[in-house]
Amino acid sequence: MSTVVNSRKVAVIGTGFVGSSSAFALMESGLFSEMILLDADQNRAEGEALDISHGLPFARPMKITAGTYDDLVDAAIIVITAGAGQKPGETRLDLVKKNVAIFRTIIGEIAKRNCQGILLIVANPVDILTYVALKLSGFPENRVFGSGTTLDTARLKYLLGERLSVDARSVHAWIIGEHGDSQIAAWSSANVSGVPLSDFCSMRGFTEHDQNMEDIAEDVKNSAYKIIEKKKATYYGVAVAVRRICEAIIRDEKSVLPVSSIQHGAFGIDGVALSMPAIVGKNGVEKQIPIKLSEKEQVELRKSADALKEVLKSIDL
Repeated sequence: MSTVVNSRKVAVIGTGFVGSSSAFALMESGLFSEMILLDADQNRAEGEALDISHGLPFARPMKITAGTYDDLVDAAIIVITAGAGQKPGETRLDLVKKNVAIFRTIIGEIAKRNCQGILLIVANPVDILTYVALKLSGFPENRVFGSGTTLDTARLKYLLGERLSVDARSVHAWIIGEHGDSQIAAWSSANVSGVPLSDFCSMRGFTEHDQNMEDIAEDVKNSAYKIIEKKKATYYGVAVAVRRICEAIIRDEKSVLPVSSIQHGAFGIDGVALSMPAIVGKNGVEKQIPIKLSEKEQVELRKSADALKEVLKSIDL
C-alpha cells in the first residue's frame, strides 16, 4: 500500500552547517507545516530543532522535531546534506569515498521504507552522490536530483550584476556541468533581460569580453575555496538555493533551474549526473531544457562529464 505524500512536510538529513542553515531557510519560507531533522548525532538534531523552533513566533506556525527514518516516510521532499565536510585544500571529488559510504546507509534506510517523496541531494560531491542515490534507491529519475550548479549560477549572476551595475535578477546565465572544478559558464546563452551579454557589457564600457568572462568564470569556480579558506565552510548561499528548489517543487512552479540529474544523450553525454537547466515542479525534474552552447562549450561540457565518469568507475554499486 502506497504512502500518501504530505505536501506540507519536509525532512532534512544532516544537521551540520549546511543542513541546519537549510532548515532555517525552509522554516522562514512558510512552505511547510512540518519539518523533521535527522542526524547521526541525535543531540545535535534535537538542539537544532529547538533552536530553529524558537524563531517560529516571528514566522509561521510549524512543527519542527528531531526524528527517525520512520518519520520521513510521507515527506514531500527529503533534503540530504549529510556527509563529511570539505576541508581547506580539498576538492569536492576528494570527498567521494567518505560520502558514498555514508550514503549507502542513508539511502538504504529511505529505500526500504518505500518513501514516495523527492530526494534532493545537496551533500558533495553532489553529482556523484546524486547518481549514487538514484542507483541505490531504485526511485524514478525525476524524483532523485541534486542541487547541482544552482548556487554556482547564483554566484555568476551576482558577480555579473556587481560588474555591470544591474540587478542580478535581470541576469540570465548558467553554470553547467559539474558542481566543481570542471564547471562551465555557458556564455553563449547569457543575456541581461534579452540583451546579449557582450552587447550589454559594451553598453557599460567593458570591451575586453574574453578576459572579463574568463576572470568571472574563475571567480565563480573558486568562490567556495575562497570562503572555506576564510571561514572554514560555506552554507548560507546553498541554504537559500535549497529553499528556492523546494519552492519550485511545492508550488509546482515549473521553474527552470540548473539542477543535477542523469543525462540521456544531450550533447553526446549519457549515463552521468550533472547540471543542465531543467523544468522543476511538483514531480521533480520534468524536462531538461536545451540551451545554446558554442562548440568550445560543448567540448568542455563533455570533458566535465568524462571527469565525473572516471570517478564513478571507482565506485562499486
